[in-house]
Amino acid sequence: MRRLGELEAEIMDRLWTWGRPATVREVVDDLNRQRPLAYTTVMTVADILYRKGLLRREKERRAWLYEPTRSRESYTAALMQDALGVSANRSSALAHFVEGITPDEQEALRQALRSLTPGDLTPGEQV
Repeated sequence: MRRLGELEAEIMDRLWTWGRPATVREVVDDLNRQRPLAYTTVMTVADILYRKGLLRREKERRAWLYEPTRSRESYTAALMQDALGVSANRSSALAHFVEGITPDEQEALRQALRSLTPGDLTPGEQV
């Protein structure tokens, strides 16, 4: 899973935040509140996100309605998995990661691990 480019991230952020399908026009109008962007630029990037499998689309009259294929959290988890995948020592990488997060985030991680059912763990693992 590749990180999103700047405009890709801005488009995805809006769609994740809105939690509903939206047209390119809606996205362009919202983006133009911060900086001017051409409709065709946003349309091209939305199409790229669709071809990458990050957006699905459905025709509504003459416009496409776009919506994310996965949640922001699922996308973030995939990025984290990919980042771990490049490490020769995943355990060490995880330890460094945990050292860098806040106590609240550490507790959230503990709770997430506790919520796993025994079948989710590999033999010999325990939480």
